[in-house]
Amino acid sequence: MARGVNKVVLIGNLGKDPEVQTFETYKKAAFSLATTEVSRDKEGNEVQHTEWHNIVMWRGLAEIAEQYLRKGSQVYIEGKIRTRSYDAKDGQKKYVTEIQADNLVLLGGRKEGSDNGVQPQSFNQNAHPAQPVVPPLTEPTIQNDDHDDLPF
Repeated sequence: MARGVNKVVLIGNLGKDPEVQTFETYKKAAFSLATTEVSRDKEGNEVQHTEWHNIVMWRGLAEIAEQYLRKGSQVYIEGKIRTRSYDAKDGQKKYVTEIQADNLVLLGGRKEGSDNGVQPQSFNQNAHPAQPVVPPLTEPTIQNDDHDDLPF
């Protein structure tokens, strides 16, 4: 039996501060994320299309979101698409599609007072620092060693 893949990768800016709920043993953070694509129309004019995504973070990532994310923050998010349903007050069934985040990289961006020279910070769903999934913002330095100690 073939299995599917449910993986989402987004880079965008927060549309609002995260809304954080605290439960007995964990936290939940939710916010909207805007991703903007740029293309050209038939006349060559630049056209922007912004898509809004509902992001949900749990436990450790929710704590990171509460501490570091604000409206306008630029982030890289990996996660999966989840659709849930609920019964509205009028009795109709409503559906909500969300991105359940597994990994978060703080990129900086339009957050007030941000330092654009800061390296991205990456976290997994347990709020542990993760390996960076985006290249550093600075050019790598190449060292030229004249030592010929390679075995080939």
